[in-house]
Amino acid sequence: MTDLSITQKLTEYKPVNKVRFVTAASLFDGHDASINIMRRILMANGAEVVHLGHNRSVEDVVTAALQEDAQGIAISSYQGGHVEYFKYMMDLLRARGGAHIKVFGGGGGVIVPDEIADLHAYGVTRIFSPEDGQRMGLVGMILAMIQACDINLSSYAPTSLAALEEPDMGTRQRSLAQLITALENEEVDPALKAALHKQAETKRVPVLGITGTGGAGKSSLTDELIRRIRLDQNDSINIALISIDPSRRKSGGALLGDRIRMNAIMPWGLSTEPRVFMRSLATREAGSEISPALPDVIAACKIAGFDLVMVETSGIGQGDAAIVQHVDTSMYVMTPEFGAASQLEKIDMLDFADFVAINKFDRKGALDALRDVSKQVQRNHELWTLKPEQMPVYGTQASRFNDDGVTALYQGLLAKLVAQGMPLHPSKLPVVDSRFSSGKNVIVPPARSRYLAEISDCVRHYHRSTAKQVALAREKQQLQAAAKMLMKAGKSVDVEELVQERDNHLDANSKQLLASWPDMLAAYSGAEYVVKIRDKEIRTNLIFDTLSGTKIRKVALPKFVDHGEILRWLMLENVPGSFPFTAGVFAFKREGEDPTRMFAGEGDPFRTNRRFKLVSQGMPAKRLSTAFDSVTLYGADPAVRPDIYGKVGNSGVSVATLDDMKVLYDGFDLCDPATSVSMTINGPAPTILAFFMNTAIDQQMDKFRTDNKREPSADEAAKIKAWVLQNVRGTVQADILKEDQGQNTCIFSTEFSLKVMGDIQEYFVHHQVRNFYSVSISGYHIAEAGANPISQLAFTLSNGFTFVEAYLARGMHIDDFAANLSFFFSNGMDPEYTVLGRVARRIWAVAMRDKYGANDRSQKLKYHIQTSGRSLHAQEIDFNDIRTTLQALIAIYDNCNSLHTNAYDEAITTPTDDSVRRALAIQLIINREWGLAKNENPIQGSFIIEELTDIVEEAVLKEFERIAERGGVLGAMETGYQRGKIQEESMHYEHMKHDGSLPIIGVNTFRNPKAGDTPQKIELARSTDEEKQSQLHRLAEFHAKHANEAPAALAALQQAAILDENVFAQLMSAARVCSLGQITTALFEVGGQYRRNM
Repeated sequence: MTDLSITQKLTEYKPVNKVRFVTAASLFDGHDASINIMRRILMANGAEVVHLGHNRSVEDVVTAALQEDAQGIAISSYQGGHVEYFKYMMDLLRARGGAHIKVFGGGGGVIVPDEIADLHAYGVTRIFSPEDGQRMGLVGMILAMIQACDINLSSYAPTSLAALEEPDMGTRQRSLAQLITALENEEVDPALKAALHKQAETKRVPVLGITGTGGAGKSSLTDELIRRIRLDQNDSINIALISIDPSRRKSGGALLGDRIRMNAIMPWGLSTEPRVFMRSLATREAGSEISPALPDVIAACKIAGFDLVMVETSGIGQGDAAIVQHVDTSMYVMTPEFGAASQLEKIDMLDFADFVAINKFDRKGALDALRDVSKQVQRNHELWTLKPEQMPVYGTQASRFNDDGVTALYQGLLAKLVAQGMPLHPSKLPVVDSRFSSGKNVIVPPARSRYLAEISDCVRHYHRSTAKQVALAREKQQLQAAAKMLMKAGKSVDVEELVQERDNHLDANSKQLLASWPDMLAAYSGAEYVVKIRDKEIRTNLIFDTLSGTKIRKVALPKFVDHGEILRWLMLENVPGSFPFTAGVFAFKREGEDPTRMFAGEGDPFRTNRRFKLVSQGMPAKRLSTAFDSVTLYGADPAVRPDIYGKVGNSGVSVATLDDMKVLYDGFDLCDPATSVSMTINGPAPTILAFFMNTAIDQQMDKFRTDNKREPSADEAAKIKAWVLQNVRGTVQADILKEDQGQNTCIFSTEFSLKVMGDIQEYFVHHQVRNFYSVSISGYHIAEAGANPISQLAFTLSNGFTFVEAYLARGMHIDDFAANLSFFFSNGMDPEYTVLGRVARRIWAVAMRDKYGANDRSQKLKYHIQTSGRSLHAQEIDFNDIRTTLQALIAIYDNCNSLHTNAYDEAITTPTDDSVRRALAIQLIINREWGLAKNENPIQGSFIIEELTDIVEEAVLKEFERIAERGGVLGAMETGYQRGKIQEESMHYEHMKHDGSLPIIGVNTFRNPKAGDTPQKIELARSTDEEKQSQLHRLAEFHAKHANEAPAALAALQQAAILDENVFAQLMSAARVCSLGQITTALFEVGGQYRRNM
């Protein structure tokens, strides 16, 4: 429980100075839920926060802290490598004049007490532990940080303008950052300020002002313009970017959120020269979209040797045009949704702007908007001698990589900026003739944007229809019974017409279900269930004898006699394996194959291979689940740089090449029907999948060579490859939608990632890959990011239906790809988790059959469950196994298709051999010892289960409608709807956990008074230096071996992307000679990098 006295004492403290923090999640770390909560509380308590988001290198963070002249840095680190990361940060700060900047961090139980002490000794101001969180509370921790950073940095500012003209650009930029702080604080000597403006007047440096409405995409467009300047001018232009955001009037805090959107401001390639200087300004008490210090800051930037100064304002209203007086060239950014054309007459900036960008040009009505805005600009500027299409109005899609509309805008701006003094070098970008974007985002066609609302209508219609059919069946039976009783009593009332009327309204399906009910009862009432397939009888034992001699049925049926209740049960529940598959997609569990997944991933491929062999020993089925280290998860190669090196082989296995993949699965026949492999990877999933498929193919090629003592012919090799692709079993996660919404291992632009996902599925269809799932549509990571179970389920299913719509739009048939889709959910402690699988299966089945016309196989939603990682706590970690056991029990009761039980120590470290064995034992004990688990539909028939199923299903359908109102999943993602909802739910949970209103045993109640929260000595699973060095050495060897082949393979891969061909088909070749990092870098150049969201 939180010690309120600590928070109360800190609350009484009010900062004297404007305190600025840079916040981020560490490199290759997508866990940003905690740091998002922290930056919100920082802002609410008066701090100005420059939030960088997830996956930030030490270089990114230190550069931001120095340019923004922050007093503090706050980092969350949950993916290991934290010791190297924080020490490297301290080293860089000291080397670059930022030794006074306070560094704070946290990582739950991942950063253990010994490591915290080590980092404190190295100079890190404070690493917060779970115990600190319990003792101080969230607000208490934040207030302690603000108090420690309440320092006036104006004293660090240069006292002479000579500091802005130092030969070294890095030194110059540091002095500029410190001077800007003093200018913002109004603590610069008046004589120095006068000299500043006087000297700036001698500099011919153009100033470009970018303004527009909030949400128009100004930051993304600004970043894309910087990218084009650097590309086109051979990275020879020095740019200063000043970004202004509003301060909150109540707290005085500010979210300086533009830097998170910038991908083009850091040094490129081999260059280490800081070409772009970015500084965020808060409006503070100005009451305007402009900071009072802006004129001074622009003057300072001119003196500091920049060739171009760009100023981006906060969002403005119709009547605002304050930026114009401060800049040489102004640009107004808007979207097509401005209402009626008459609204344009109210926009002040259309009178003054030199350029207008209609961004998000893929939206409905964009061409009409371009026409109307062009005419309004023509009228405002009285340019009657020119045509409307000659106005400086451009249609752009900043979110689309390499958009020609943005390039056209840049080329229009270039001429103006050069005329105002910007140096010009020979252009490298081809000239674009059009003034608007030619690309249209057709992942989901606009006409299909209401698909989720249609699915909600479809499911509700099924329920309404069921209710009508149930009433008819009941009334028909009642009438028939009444007729018999009347006849027996000698009464002559004829009800046959009423019976026939109801029979006529009963549909064929209802009649068939009722007619088959006696046969179903008979089939399940015997000792064996017998089905004939191709004249072969398959018998399934239906009885389990207990030690007491009690006969437990494998599937228990209801004792209903009322036809209405029977029909309701058959239409809403039914036996496992029958529509709507509420109880399960298979009639019976497979004998001899528990749903257990053998999870491993640590160190180098050799160590993980040994772990796989250990956990699968004695198991008839090898169901291997692979976790990759964070370096691999972000598509990078291992490297010696400390913030990368520390993460190699930690929290997962390091895989950088095809050779690594072969070692990883050595000794496992990947084409054996009893072997399947699950790979938890998303951003670089296409490359990892190509590694895997090539590994499976090479295994069979090697087997052919061994058996035949010769090389296969070209025809034989082709047949082997085709056979492997048709027989290999497994799953690759590859769900980029949930990555954008919650997990954050996105590396490429979302549009490009979705295109390649479609390429993989087309490749699977073409090569008849029927036993491997091309995607695991994942709710687990959405839940781990903070979503409650209803949001997890709704977002996951909506993502699944989005893939369906996207693949249909590409021309694939529903039954060609639906069977390649699988799902992945979390099971937590909330009651809704008990019915999560039931609800998912029913919604999916009804929609696939009645909405999409899919066949029986496509209607079956198959899903994997992993017990909740979020419910694992660093305090009293032995209690975690109790939580995991309960979560595993409801997963097995609900007939999940596979299950992974987390190890109790995962709150602190990668699982150890002992903890993995205990986690596996949980499943084995339930499956083999727990009596009720011998029955395969134990939760059917429970009143609360049925009620909860209906409640959760309706909540999901309502969420579908909310997403549909925002243009479907992709439209909602653009506005940050899912991410925002996840963060709100995460904050709600954290507050309840910290104030004790959500009891968590051993954490905030029933705490052990004799033990510390985190054991001082616990076995930590960390990769060794030998393993890291081995990976670096093997990578260097691979690069050397394929040095002559890789360039051509990468060029062919890029060409496939440029020509919109199937990228995955080309990846299958490139993966043989290129490393993961080489492929990722090559695809960045043609597919674009992911742009982080707030």
